[in-house]
Amino acid sequence: MSDADTPPGRALEPEYHTPPAPPQHGRAGRNLPAAIAVGVGLAVLLLLSLWKFQLGFAVFVAVALAQAAVELHHALRRLQMHAAIVPIVGGTFLIVVGSYFAGQRDVAAADATSILLAAIGVTVLASLVWRMPGGAQGYVKDVAASLFIIAYVPLLGAFVSLMLADQDGSLRVLTFIAVVVCSDIGGYAVGVLAGRHPMAPRISPKKSWEGFAGSMVLGCLVAVLMTRLTLGTPVWVGLVLGATLVGIGVCGDLIESLIKRDVGIKDMSSILPGHGGVMDRLDSLLVSAPVAWLTMYLLIPGG
Repeated sequence: MSDADTPPGRALEPEYHTPPAPPQHGRAGRNLPAAIAVGVGLAVLLLLSLWKFQLGFAVFVAVALAQAAVELHHALRRLQMHAAIVPIVGGTFLIVVGSYFAGQRDVAAADATSILLAAIGVTVLASLVWRMPGGAQGYVKDVAASLFIIAYVPLLGAFVSLMLADQDGSLRVLTFIAVVVCSDIGGYAVGVLAGRHPMAPRISPKKSWEGFAGSMVLGCLVAVLMTRLTLGTPVWVGLVLGATLVGIGVCGDLIESLIKRDVGIKDMSSILPGHGGVMDRLDSLLVSAPVAWLTMYLLIPGG
C-alpha cells in the first residue's frame, strides 16, 4: 500500500519489516546457551520483584504485556489489520496495574470489579476513537485487531495482578509461573528426545504426544510440590492445578502457533535471544493466568 493509499489514521505508524529468521540450532531450533542465559536473568528479576516489591512486579508484567501487544500488532499488520497500538499500550498499564490495586484486600469486591471494567472500557473506547481519523476504509478490520489484542494480552494478563493481590499472592503467582514454565521445559525435553507422534501436525509439527506427556508429568509434580510446600494444600489440589494448567498451557502454545502460521512468521520478534519475542514466551502463561487464578481462588483459602 502506497502512502497515497494509506488512510490518515494509519499514516502515523512506520512500516514494519519482519526480522530475518534466526539460525537453527540443532533439532529443537533454539540457541540453548542464549535461551538459558535469558531465562535465568528473567527468573532472577521475577523472584526479586516478587519478594521485595510487588507493585514493581505488577509494573514489570505491564511492560512485558505492552511489548507483547506491540509484537502482536506488528504481526497483524501483515494481514493489513492496523490496531490502535498507542492507546492499547497505555491501556495495558491501566488494566494491569489497576487490577493490582483493585485486588487489594481493603477494596470491596464491587469496587474492584468496577475498577477493572472501567480500565478495560476506557481502553476499548480510546482504541475506537483513535482509529476514526483513518476514515471508513478498513475501519472494522482495524478495530477488530485492536479488540483482539486487548482481549488476548492485557485482559488475560490482568489475572496475574489479581492473583498477586490475594493473600499469599507472591506464592500463588510463583506457583502459577513455575508450573507453566516447568510444563514447557518437560514438554520441550521429552519432545526433543523421544517425540515420535505429532500432536497437532497442521498447527505445530514439532509438538508431540510424548512431549505432552512430559509436560503433564513435570507440571503436575511441580504443582504438587509448590502447593504443598508453600501454600499448605492437599496433594489432590496440586494435581488438579497442575493438570489444568498443563492442558490450557498447551492450548495457549497452539493458539499462538495458529496466529503465526496465519500471518506467515516463525517468531513474533527477536528481542529475546534464544526465545524469539516476548509474546513467544507469554503464550502459555497468558491463557493459563485466568484458569490459575480461578482454580486457586476456589481450592485454596485466602483468594
